[in-house]
Amino acid sequence: MRLMYETLKYSGGIHKSEEIKELIDDLGGFILQENIIQMDIVLNISIPIEDIDKIKEKAKELLGEVSIAPMAGTEIAIVSPTLARHHLPHASCDISEYLRRFGAKDNMIGLARGAGKGIAGISQYEVSLIEEHDIAIFALGSFKQCIIDKSFLYNNINVPVIVTGFPDIDINDLNGADKYVSGLGRIPRRLKRGENIRALKELVKTVEEILDNKRREMTSDPPIVPSIFVKNAIEKQIPAIQEINSPTPVTSQLNGVRVKLNYYRYHEEIENVLIEDKLLKNIADIKKSNMYDYIWVSLLNESSIIQHDDAV
Repeated sequence: MRLMYETLKYSGGIHKSEEIKELIDDLGGFILQENIIQMDIVLNISIPIEDIDKIKEKAKELLGEVSIAPMAGTEIAIVSPTLARHHLPHASCDISEYLRRFGAKDNMIGLARGAGKGIAGISQYEVSLIEEHDIAIFALGSFKQCIIDKSFLYNNINVPVIVTGFPDIDINDLNGADKYVSGLGRIPRRLKRGENIRALKELVKTVEEILDNKRREMTSDPPIVPSIFVKNAIEKQIPAIQEINSPTPVTSQLNGVRVKLNYYRYHEEIENVLIEDKLLKNIADIKKSNMYDYIWVSLLNESSIIQHDDAV
């Protein structure tokens, strides 16, 4: 029987931080993401539920803090119509920064043809890139009809879609969107006012709700191994991971991982990673990512493994 895990965020001083890392390892937990900010360290971690109190006790001893991080171990796409100044940077960047406080790993994506209703469009390449994430957030503008008319940008995307904009809009008017969050339009300043913070909190609540629903759906037909096990195995068995300078060289998702190594050079090594006496290539689809030729590992669920075995 597998242990049940909870995702947490640990914040504390870098002094003696090795002690909390050692405890995480001793408890059979995993470090999902590590960020060092001057003399402070922030860890997104996954811990067996029955050992949470031990982490809290150690954090108290080290004068650190522990909080629930429901978005840890997920990857979110924040999509803006363009990278031009009238769509970026304020709202999209502030959404990105705010979600990271709750453990999310997010990527900002600007569409090539999003400026104006007349020429706006989305390519199949952009759709494929967005679908490599757990959730897509489309950060749109301030005009109701424009937001409604641009529903074709996301109505064929096969991951949950949250649309943000300024006006109140009935979700039934947004074909293809799972949720809509108002109060986050094209604002030419930082989102620091009370109404902006309330809108960001509503967005966090909406993201957490969708992630919880996805996790519940996955329990009926889960991956044959959890993605955090795959992340840990790759980090231990592939030496090249230690040479990557970018953050989260192996990024966890709900149903897979993104490995920041070149697909053409390293995909065979990734395919032969051993996880619980199984080769990764036998329990996952390993593909070239649309992001920088990285490696995208999409885990197969238990039913697909059974069907494969029956066919053989």
